[in-house]
Amino acid sequence: MLGDYRITGRRASEIAAEVERGVSSGRLAPGTPLPPLRDLATELGVNPNTVAAAYRLLRDRGVIETAGRKGSRIRPRPAHTPRDQIRLPVPPHARDLSDGNPDPDLLPDLTAALASAAEAARRAPVRYGDPVADPGLLALAGAGFAADGLPSGPLAVASGSLDTIERILLTRLRPGDAVAVEDPGWGSLLDLLPALGLRTVPVRLDDAGPLPGPLAEALDGGARAVIVTSRAQNPTGAALTAGRAAELRAVLAGHPDVLLIEDDHGHGIVDLPYHPLAGAGSAHWAVVRSAAKAYGPDLRLSVAVGDPDTIGRVLGRQRLGAGWVSHLLQHTVAGLWRADAAPAGRVAAAYRARREALIGALAERGIAAHGASGLNVWVPVPDEAVALAALVQRGWVAAPGARYRLQSPPGLRITVARLDPADARRLAEDLAAVLGVAGPGSRLV
Repeated sequence: MLGDYRITGRRASEIAAEVERGVSSGRLAPGTPLPPLRDLATELGVNPNTVAAAYRLLRDRGVIETAGRKGSRIRPRPAHTPRDQIRLPVPPHARDLSDGNPDPDLLPDLTAALASAAEAARRAPVRYGDPVADPGLLALAGAGFAADGLPSGPLAVASGSLDTIERILLTRLRPGDAVAVEDPGWGSLLDLLPALGLRTVPVRLDDAGPLPGPLAEALDGGARAVIVTSRAQNPTGAALTAGRAAELRAVLAGHPDVLLIEDDHGHGIVDLPYHPLAGAGSAHWAVVRSAAKAYGPDLRLSVAVGDPDTIGRVLGRQRLGAGWVSHLLQHTVAGLWRADAAPAGRVAAAYRARREALIGALAERGIAAHGASGLNVWVPVPDEAVALAALVQRGWVAAPGARYRLQSPPGLRITVARLDPADARRLAEDLAAVLGVAGPGSRLV
């Protein structure tokens, strides 16, 4: 079961630490089954309750997973093995299409907004005990949420989408709870959940978003939360349509106690309409919007709206830790929103043209690809390793689909943020040669 690796220890913490050392060293590979509780207890000469406590610690840390009578095993990707480490080096001759970054040429000039924030801080420095959020930022965010048809609710400011999602999950879930997530989905989120001791339940999706049937199965199976990307889904570019949103709201209405989190990180870089799921009857919900894609990854700020209890818990816990997000940053983002320094129409049109250029060029060569919105195009492939290696030889580096998949088929994520039409045609030709595709391509689901 463990090969030549031997678990030692007399206390739960010692046993758990020994397993973690085995994982870190690579001697306990992902998927390795652990001994049954009583067998390991007998081998170590300890009470089975001690081993049970050790396994519970390991589950809470995201190192192992337990599947009833099938026993416990090392997670496919332990929490301390980030998915973004699964990447290829970029040779000098190659174009890096793997990083997921926005085009710097489409980001706004921050000079005026930063100067305004500095002047505001000079006139009225923020002190301990002052309000944690900039009133101007809250007013702008609240107006945007209301214009998109979201229910009214309190607002919270945090340091980006992932920070907000983590804070929300920690307020409502406990280690061992299951969370329904898109598959393929955001690699950072798929790392975060096991790090919090939460279990992922994959939900298949297509270009219009999560499929209602698989979501219903996940919720019927006991998932206590669901996280949905509204637009610019990473890695596939999926965006909720009005019809799909209505179907998902119907599913959610049958599970009012499930925590609903909507990640609208594409706000500001897409021109597709926003179709909310909140208001379907979920008692606990939140919608998160961040500034990173529209204004640059270093503007680590997000605003969330949600039900009073959830947002109240987030704010209360935030006060005990970070306290607040810098008002300099809040004032800067508010200034950018107010000035419309990165108009969504122009930016979205540029990204749409780049996506469509690649998707169209691939379609002409019999390769199906997906990218309804955002910065990325998802290309299903039979074998990721073979396709990646062959593309590197031809001067292209894509992101391996393994970063984003749980149970979905293989694929490559290609960031098109800086890919012009001429380059798209060359890339499509090279992909066709690599894949040897002569007919219609694969489907996402």
